[in-house]
This record gives sequence, structure tokens and C-alpha cells, in this order.
Amino acid sequence: MLVATLTGCGAPTPGTTAAAPGTVPASVPGLPPGARVDYQLGGAHPPAEGVDGVVRDRTDRPAAGLWSACYVNAFQTQPGGAATWPEELLLHDAAGHRVADPDWPDEFLLDISTAESRAAVLGVVGPWVDGCAADGFDAVEPDNLDSWTRSGGLLDVTDATAMAELLVQRAHRAGLTIAQKNAPDLTGAGLGFDFAVTEDCGQYAECAAYTDVHGGAVIDVEYTDAGFERACAVPGISVQRRDLLVSVAGSPGHRAAWCPPS
Repeated sequence: MLVATLTGCGAPTPGTTAAAPGTVPASVPGLPPGARVDYQLGGAHPPAEGVDGVVRDRTDRPAAGLWSACYVNAFQTQPGGAATWPEELLLHDAAGHRVADPDWPDEFLLDISTAESRAAVLGVVGPWVDGCAADGFDAVEPDNLDSWTRSGGLLDVTDATAMAELLVQRAHRAGLTIAQKNAPDLTGAGLGFDFAVTEDCGQYAECAAYTDVHGGAVIDVEYTDAGFERACAVPGISVQRRDLLVSVAGSPGHRAAWCPPS
């Protein structure tokens, strides 16, 4: 998981489209610089006062009147969701075992190792992206771009970038902007992402890897106080402090804070 409208129609309008190629955007398309974005993957709940946008799972609805981005697990299965995928689209090791994410053992890597398998994965994920647009989301956040790093060498970076290009094309065709999710090594790859969604870029001193390419078009989620403080020192980006389970407001352990005004 780790683990984000043009409301109404899901098609870009003036002022919400991606920056022109070769320019460094000042903010996420459709949002002001340093916007307050609420990362609500644990479940949709009413946004706090002053929130400019939300990131929600594709199974939830956009936030009425706010910029909304749709989360899609595009390179791995959702927790407990492997049974909904054809077995041949799950990555298997030499012994025939499914390859799991070591940090999320109930998530299994998708097989994106060939053009044929990538097209088949897109055959599942693509309609999800189209559904986000139909529901009125402005943007899509495809997660686990960096799954190749957890594949034990069964996938490589070229597999990831080829799959990313298919997702970018599908999102733009649907009228959505699309986020690069994590994977700082790929920020300069020219894949066509319109902005970035990062986790713990402050904690791991990676924020510059994203801002060097995406400028202020970065939404960062921090899961530690120290990382939150460091990320808030990066000018222009959107930063939120969240609990690791991104839980619903009012539930035990819920944490949601934004950088203080500069």
C-alpha cells in the first residue's frame, strides 16, 4: 500500500492541466502551492477545515468540491486481494511460489516482465483508471512503481518504466493527471508523470530528488515527527503528517497534521 477533481467530469480544464514539457511546475495541477492535502487511504472521512484536496482509494468517492486523487495499486495486489487476479498475472519465483512484498506479505507483485504481461495487467488496471475519471476524480496515484526492487531480480527497472508509460498514457487518455509514487531513482526518467506523491521524503532525505524534477508539484506524507519537521522546511510542497495505518478520523491512533503557516 505505502503505504490521492475536476469534480463532475474528470476531464482537465484550464488551470488544472499538467505543466508544459520542460517546465518545473509550481504546484500540483489543480492545487495552490503548499496545498493541504488529506491522505485518506484508510477510508474516506470528512476533510478537516482548510483542506484543499484529498487522496482516496479508487473504491471511495471524490470529496465534493475539492481536488481529489484516486489511489490504485497498479504494480501489486491489494492486501488480501490476490484471488481477484488471474494467477498468471502474479509474479512467481523459480519454485513457482508467488512473490510477496516483504513489508506487506499479503500483497503480491504483479508480473510486468514482458510486453504481453504488461498489456494484460493494464487490461485490469486500465478500467480502474477509467473508473476514477468517471467517478469525478482529478488525478490518479498508481502505487508500487518500485516493485521491481522487491522482486529478487525477477523484474528490472525497464519493466517498471514500460508499465509506467502505459499507465501515464491511459490516465491522460481518461482526462486525469497522474502521480509518480515514490521511486526517487525514476524522477528523471521522462515518463510523463504530472506530479509526485511521496512517503517519508523528509525522513529519508529524498525530497530534493522529487523537487528537482517536479518542483512544487509534490505531495509528501510523513509518518514520523522528525521527517515531518524536515519536509516542512522544503518550500512549496504539500506535506501531511499521518499515522502509518492512515486511519479514519476519530479512530484510535488517527494522526493528521499539516505544516504550520510560513
